[in-house]
Amino acid sequence: MDNILKLENVAQYNSLLGMETFHPLVSVIDFSKTKPVQGLRMLFGFYCVFLKEVKCGDLKYGCNYYDYQEGTLVFIGPGQVLGINRKEYVQPKGWALLFHPDLIRGTSLGHTIKNYTFFSYETSEALHLSEQERLVVLDCLGNIEYELKHAIDKHSKNLIATNIELLLNYCLRFYDRQFITRGQVNKDILVKFERLLDDYFQSDKTQSLGLPTVKYCADYLHLSANYLGDLIKKETGKSPQEHLQLKLMDIAKERIFDTHQSISEIAYGLGFKYPQHFSRMFKNETGYSPNEYRSLN
Repeated sequence: MDNILKLENVAQYNSLLGMETFHPLVSVIDFSKTKPVQGLRMLFGFYCVFLKEVKCGDLKYGCNYYDYQEGTLVFIGPGQVLGINRKEYVQPKGWALLFHPDLIRGTSLGHTIKNYTFFSYETSEALHLSEQERLVVLDCLGNIEYELKHAIDKHSKNLIATNIELLLNYCLRFYDRQFITRGQVNKDILVKFERLLDDYFQSDKTQSLGLPTVKYCADYLHLSANYLGDLIKKETGKSPQEHLQLKLMDIAKERIFDTHQSISEIAYGLGFKYPQHFSRMFKNETGYSPNEYRSLN
């Protein structure tokens, strides 16, 4: 498991599983028809959507394992490493969609692929499907597979990319449903996020680390930055960055009325490297410069 197999194209993955390549840039795989697999770590150079149809903990991403329910989707983006934790050969069950970034260049999906932030979610953030949702996913995969087995013509690229985009848009809907059904868990995360920011500004971390970042908060909460961002946006309508700025301004307003500190000292104390950056942000947010706001007291 120490060696990592670099998979730069779809055909390499197909060959690994003993599957025929119908298109050099995209593949739909029915794992029940593949060769048995054993432990292997793979670095992907393309996008992957895995639908597992049995409960198991055989896929490892980062330091953690995916413990699937039946009908769980996992998304892997280019540059990510996924491992199979099996010493013995086993026959996997489920489906996979693989597509290379070159497939979607110049298409609508190519322009919007960054909007599908779940491609960089962490292990515990997989999408758990209802039976009806699972059937929708399988229907989309079936349409893509049909196009792959159709003779390649001038319509192929657009039709395949459009069907992949349709699948990903359904996944956005299903993730929205999952965020809603996990409402209490999400509220707990929001409380922890707010508490984390309070503790950060009350500590000396602003001196050593500067302003808090979304990545710092996500790492502390054991979430991916994209998942935290999507969760907070769906719960509050504001991005994590907007939350950080609002928190920063609330604390700054309190400290400005402490006339024992200069504006520069307040700026440095909040984690700004340059006081003028603090003054510019403060005026943009409040309509007043820090000194003007102080004079209002």
